[in-house]
Order: sequence, then C-alpha cells, then structure tokens
Amino acid sequence: MSEIPDLNLEKTKLDITEFIKTKVSEANADGIVVGLSGGIDSTLVAYLACEALGKDKVFGIIMPSTTTPTDDKLHGITIAQRLGINYKEIAIDSILNEYLLMTQLEKDELAIGNLKARIRMSIIYYYANAYNYLVSGTGNKSEILIGYFTKYGDGACDIEPIGDLYKKEVYDLSKLLDVPQEILDKPPRAGLWNNQTDEEEIGMSYDLIDQILYLYTEKDNENTEIAEKLDISADEVDMIITKVIRSKHKSKVPESPKKTII
Repeated sequence: MSEIPDLNLEKTKLDITEFIKTKVSEANADGIVVGLSGGIDSTLVAYLACEALGKDKVFGIIMPSTTTPTDDKLHGITIAQRLGINYKEIAIDSILNEYLLMTQLEKDELAIGNLKARIRMSIIYYYANAYNYLVSGTGNKSEILIGYFTKYGDGACDIEPIGDLYKKEVYDLSKLLDVPQEILDKPPRAGLWNNQTDEEEIGMSYDLIDQILYLYTEKDNENTEIAEKLDISADEVDMIITKVIRSKHKSKVPESPKKTII
C-alpha cells in the first residue's frame, strides 16, 4: 500500500489547466511549445495544454537522435496527430556531431546525454521566441526533487505544469485524460544513450522513490523512520535523500555574492 494519498484528479486537472491559461495570459504569450519525447510526462503536458488553450495554441517538437528508441519517436508523432496540434520533427544528430567535432574531447556518455538535452531546449526556445509562445516544462515532482534532469536542458522552461505531481500521480492523471495505453505501459526513459531507462539509471523504482520523497519532504520523517515504514534498508533511503540535497542547486537561480557599499 502506498504512503501517498490519492489525488482529487478532476480538481487537479482543473487547477493545472487554469494555471496554464493564467501564465500564458500574464506573459501576453500566444500559446505553448512542448517537446514531445513520446513519454508519459510530455504526453500528459500536451494533453493538459490542449485542454487549457485549445489545440491551435499548442506546438509540439519531436527531436530524435540515434539513441532515441523508434517507439518513442513514433509515439511523439502519434500524440501530436491524435491531439491535432501542429508539430515539427527535427533530428538533432547533425547539430550534436558539430559540437563534438569542435570540442575534440574524449567522449563521455553522460556529458553527451546532457548536451543532447541542451540542444533540444535551444531548439524549443527558438520556436517559442519566433511564435511568441511560452516553453512548457515536462518535469514531474519526483524528477525535480532528486535532480533527475539536465540543468539548462529539460530543466529549462517558463512553466512546469506537472511539477507538483509525483510520478505515480502523473500516471493517475494520464489515465483520467485517456492517454494511450502504449504510453502508459512503456518504461520511463530519456533515450540519451542506448538501452537507457530511468529506474535502472537511478537504481530504484519510481514507486519507491515517490514514497521516500513524500515521507521525507511532506511528512518530515527521519531517514530511519522512512526505512522502517517502507521496509527497506537505510542505505536505499540515504541514496535518494542524498540526491535531493546534492541537486538543490539545479532548481535555484544562480547565486551572487553581496556587494559592499562605502
């Protein structure tokens, strides 16, 4: 049994769609740009954006690379077509290869993965600027808290509509909105390198991550209490809490030292 209480899904959907409408209006923007990865988070955001603004004010961008699973690219296209939004597919490999050619550094899988995320966000912001649209993030609360995103990559956005939803809640709300079953059934993955999956990279299931985060951030439980409640080792809890602490800088405005006045 999950420690996380059930959401009021209808009210949550209404709150998020109203949030999107309000933020677009406050910015005097004309719509929303969403990077469509073919995964559940970006799919849910696209559905909510269409519900909030109408399909004519939502633009999707699909940006595959050689490490992107074919299903993910096809699912991104399918979602755009199903919602009836305008979209563009832009392969990023030629841009990536130019960066790697210029830098002449020894290849580092993680650094290249982060570079892909930053290339994608640069493209998204180009379209947002051209169309006077806001960039919608697609990060959920679980990823944001543990820093499972690329700073100035997929972490860069103007609004974060599902940023207060744990991964479990993303699935629950997606079911309410009738997101296709093939999207719900896929393992979460960023496709930044071959055969990558989120849970394998993090070292724990999202179900367990969500519960640890809930007990730590919302119930103020100590690490040992969390381990006892969830019947897991203290080391597993420590691994997630350490990620939370070490990644706080990723969600903050860059700091500056204070000046001294004469």
